[in-house]
Amino acid sequence: MGTRRLGVFLLLVAACAVHAQEPIRVGSKRFTESYILGEILAQTARGQHKAGLGNTAILVAALENDAIDVYPEYTGTIINEILRTEERLQLAEINRRLARLGLAASTPLGFSNNYALGTRRDLRAISDLTRLPELRLGFSHEFLGRRDGWPGLKAAYGLPQQPRGLDHGLAYEALAAGEIDVMDLYSTDAKIERYRIAMLADDRHYFPAYDAVLLHRADAPVRYPQAFAAFARLQNSIERRTMVRLNARAELDKVPFAEVAREYLGGGPASKRTLRAALFAPDSGRLLAEHLGLVFGSLMVAALIGVPLGVLAAKVGWLAQPVLALTGLVQTIPSLALLAFLIPLTGRIGLWPALIALFLYALLPITRNTHAGLAQVPRGLLQAGTALGLLSKDILYRIELPLARETIMAGVKTSAVINVGTATIAAFIGAGGFGERIAQGLALNDHTVLLAGALPAAALALAVHAAFELAERCLARRPR
Repeated sequence: MGTRRLGVFLLLVAACAVHAQEPIRVGSKRFTESYILGEILAQTARGQHKAGLGNTAILVAALENDAIDVYPEYTGTIINEILRTEERLQLAEINRRLARLGLAASTPLGFSNNYALGTRRDLRAISDLTRLPELRLGFSHEFLGRRDGWPGLKAAYGLPQQPRGLDHGLAYEALAAGEIDVMDLYSTDAKIERYRIAMLADDRHYFPAYDAVLLHRADAPVRYPQAFAAFARLQNSIERRTMVRLNARAELDKVPFAEVAREYLGGGPASKRTLRAALFAPDSGRLLAEHLGLVFGSLMVAALIGVPLGVLAAKVGWLAQPVLALTGLVQTIPSLALLAFLIPLTGRIGLWPALIALFLYALLPITRNTHAGLAQVPRGLLQAGTALGLLSKDILYRIELPLARETIMAGVKTSAVINVGTATIAAFIGAGGFGERIAQGLALNDHTVLLAGALPAAALALAVHAAFELAERCLARRPR
């Protein structure tokens, strides 16, 4: 009995030790300030940064499903988007209500990043927009859908305009080019001064305060006491001007987020990114492995299911159209919409929704080509096999599939190449791959970072295509 108890005790100690070694998982949204704050938190606590996961709903789902432990958030967003109330709440009351969700907010960082509207026209207040229905408004997609964003703002001011959705990083250029007249701003945006944008007064006091805090799982401080002890040193340590300067280092000076955070934490001056440095950054190996895992993990499952589906469609005539129609229907669903649908369905973010989405997109070319390849087998050969006494399964494996293999391989190749490109979208839900750089480049409107993600993805697509071409040639030389 004593030995058994000792064994159980040692197992518990070992489990605790393993858990203690796990780094805290820090999430961030897909805009400059959130990337930087996420890096500051991760470097402060020596944690893992899951960057650019998406909007508030995705980050909260990640917390609830234990995919991340903490991320930087704002009190106004917590009140309006998570707690779904328009009351003005203090942090203690916010935490009382968050407790029902298993979440908590702590560690005010010392600055507010409030919503505002900006323009380069001669306007003073948001209420001025009511008399100018011809103005062109361009807002970020999140602002368009938030309770404390456009829907509530439109109702509060009676605004007549119909805004268009724009990525926040691109809206500044659109405003400067005269393509839009008004955009949504964060009060700590670095580009406000550069583009000489005037912030419109919120004369009806619609927007709440957006004080920067840490939003985390309620059990995270117990699970990661050292990390939260490190976070405590950040409390009230970042002034608004400091945050503007950090945003400027990333957006205007083109310094990588990780280096901006390192510089802030006392790691010395950061260097400006170049295309060569961005292409061969230390994370290149990780991104390549993640991208390949997404592509070939989903492709393998799609081949294992798509080929039998194609055979079924070819053998059971009345099933052909329903099978091909259903697999084709998936192709009409926008990839981001499919990923957003799969997150609540699977209760996860990151790898699993991405793999399922890529699997679904890969099904059609494989299923369709299998069906087409089998349909092209001459009927005379099938009749000859039957005359020789071959069973149906023998005819399939010895005659039909060997004759159709080139067509089937072409379908697999098409799916693989398509998935290389589609996998970049998976980064928007934290699945990794070269899409991470593309998402960051969009957030910064930085062509260097965009190219650092797009060029390797394009090269990988060409390499995959070439590999399948070589495989097809090798198969063609083999006797059928």
